[in-house]
Amino acid sequence: MSATPSLAPPDGGPQVDPAAARTPRSRGDRAFAGTARAAGIAILVALAGVFVFLTLEGLPGLSQSADTYTPNTSFLSYVAPLLFGTVLAAVLALLLAVPFAFGIALFISHYAPRRLAVPVAYVVDLLAAVPSVVFGLWGARSLAPYLVGAHDWLAAHLGWLPFFEGPASVTGRTVFTAGIVLAIMILPIITAISREIFAQTPRLNEEAALALGATRWAMIRLTVFPYARSGMVSAVMLGLGRALGETMAVAMVLSASPVVTLNLISNTNPATIASNIASSFTEATPAKLHVLIATGLVLFAFTFVVNFAARWIVGRSQRRMAR
Repeated sequence: MSATPSLAPPDGGPQVDPAAARTPRSRGDRAFAGTARAAGIAILVALAGVFVFLTLEGLPGLSQSADTYTPNTSFLSYVAPLLFGTVLAAVLALLLAVPFAFGIALFISHYAPRRLAVPVAYVVDLLAAVPSVVFGLWGARSLAPYLVGAHDWLAAHLGWLPFFEGPASVTGRTVFTAGIVLAIMILPIITAISREIFAQTPRLNEEAALALGATRWAMIRLTVFPYARSGMVSAVMLGLGRALGETMAVAMVLSASPVVTLNLISNTNPATIASNIASSFTEATPAKLHVLIATGLVLFAFTFVVNFAARWIVGRSQRRMAR
């Protein structure tokens, strides 16, 4: 058997045992790997516990008497308008937030000087720490009355579209207002993740594009966006998850009812699953409580499917970039 080789420095100093040199790092790696594995398992256990609770408590809500689902007669007819309102408010929030979030992220990472980019990034990150109740109060008390004129203008000039056919709400507490509040709430999440992804674009790729005569915008389109595509999708999906599950801000802003309508500015607005649970939970009978938990199970399953689809899209994009 040959002895374990040792590391001898070129100046003839003391030899270093390779096994002894690797030991501290190996212990740190094992500790970090164990901590990360434990955190991942804890998340899976928590999700499994939530799913089991929602399933056990929500299944009885699928087969209650017809009067429990008032003004509907079955669970499907009860949850369908709520799911529609949830998706409508979340999609509207994404349409409003995503362009601004990507624009702010690009401004911070590629356009603004550092003395301006750093404070702007801090302010955007601080927005994520504002409680949803604060956004709800601001949306209901300040933003909604301020948008009454905008609702009237949309009804007068764009009333031929089903989204703005009116009649416009006199209070401003509409899906349109709720979508703006949700957009402001998810803006810092999408911006922060996109900013970090944009900043990680290989510098050599950017410099090569600029050296070939590309403008800064062309360089961003040719190097930054392709590199950051999967991260951008992940940021949007995280924002969508926040918008789908938001409760108090929507409940405080939206004057909702269980209807299905595309009209964004009228007094008749579809409710979301989360806001309906928050507004009905305190006065719910045991039978109605099972129904509300069942709607929570539907929201949980829908959010899981959306995140799974986003993960598949990100993985497909990464595989395509690796070819």
